[in-house]
Amino acid sequence: MIAWIADGETPVGEQKIGTEHEKFLFHRHDLAPVAYEGEAGIGALLGRLLTELGPGAEPIMEKGNIIGIIDSDGGAVTLEPGGQLELSGAPLDDIHQTCNETGRHLRHMQAAAAPLDIGMLGIGYHPTARREDIGFMPKGRYRIMSRHMPKVGTLGLDMMLRTCTVQVNLDFSDEADMRQKFRTSLALQPVATALFANSPFKDGAPSGWLSTRAQAWTDTDAARSGVPTCVFDDYFGYEQWIDYILDVPMYFLHRGDDYIDVAGRSFRDFMDGMLTGFEGQMPSMADFQDHITTAFPEVRLKRFLEMRGADGGAWGNICALPAFWVGLLYDEEALEEATALAAPLGADDVMAARLSVARDGLRGQLGGRDVHDLAARLVELASAGLRRRARIDDSGGDETGYLAPLRNALASGETPAERLLRLYRDSWDGDLARIFEAERYS
Repeated sequence: MIAWIADGETPVGEQKIGTEHEKFLFHRHDLAPVAYEGEAGIGALLGRLLTELGPGAEPIMEKGNIIGIIDSDGGAVTLEPGGQLELSGAPLDDIHQTCNETGRHLRHMQAAAAPLDIGMLGIGYHPTARREDIGFMPKGRYRIMSRHMPKVGTLGLDMMLRTCTVQVNLDFSDEADMRQKFRTSLALQPVATALFANSPFKDGAPSGWLSTRAQAWTDTDAARSGVPTCVFDDYFGYEQWIDYILDVPMYFLHRGDDYIDVAGRSFRDFMDGMLTGFEGQMPSMADFQDHITTAFPEVRLKRFLEMRGADGGAWGNICALPAFWVGLLYDEEALEEATALAAPLGADDVMAARLSVARDGLRGQLGGRDVHDLAARLVELASAGLRRRARIDDSGGDETGYLAPLRNALASGETPAERLLRLYRDSWDGDLARIFEAERYS
């Protein structure tokens, strides 16, 4: 297991950027969430998207249902539990390529969705739909998760059905580099949550939170989400991370097309041949690789590091998130300065800040410091790091321009969520239906 993670080590200069982003799908005529079934359902949409992507694209199938697409360019389109559609981008060299990839995805999605009268909404939490308004996608692992979630938290089903995120996946060169990047990014993840806060509504009204998505994660499942304290230990490394993963309760076993419910049981018992109901059977590496995907901390280590703390949002923010973290973590000078800022912070500080920034955004606190001040400094560091990377596009621009949404938020003091609340109050006269047109990807 350690060797599997260590096999992801990538030399400096060859490290890639993978960006994932989710969006809500809605019927434009009545703004209702899109179910999987039907002539204008998500299954039909994926079929049309497969045609749009052309030769080389392959469907991902489960029990006769199309549940995703592997693209010929190395990316994939997949489904989250409530029908949120995700692009898992290919590993790319720079943010320019990331933005080209997202633009291509948008064009294909528009072509596939328009004949079905389906719109796409970029926001971190569904603004109007109730939990019962959204159906689960036909994926076996989601049925198991949905049965287990209410046993371990009050908001797990909301997380599954009503949230969207943007995520960036970044490489590390060795165990020491992983340790530094993991600890620094985990400590500073609340700053990203604040900068990208974009989910102030729930059930058709203001929720009282600027990131309702982040708040949902605070009561999902403490055994597999939040802030792994082991990352802050001086001796933290691959082995300690594996220990954490092995202590995460299992969800399922994947055998052929079937997902077998073993929720709450111990992977350590499985390794000892003592998994209840499967005594004498031993796990394969495929079982471990499935299991590691069922841990949901704010930063997750697989063969790369995943930054998981941001709300979904406007199309420009899809490029801003990787620009922020690439500027901080892929430039040696910026990384050292970010590490120094993160050094005084412990796991308790980060856990407290999760709620603070979910409620107050840039006015929140992290380890006794104003998040706005920390964010301003980190955006400066990221910008300097991107300038030193000097990745130039065809028009002669570097990657710093992708930080513009963050600079605007800092200058105005207004997160995306606060902008939406202002529009709701002043321009929409409390009519939240107008968000579907204002924030629709077009």
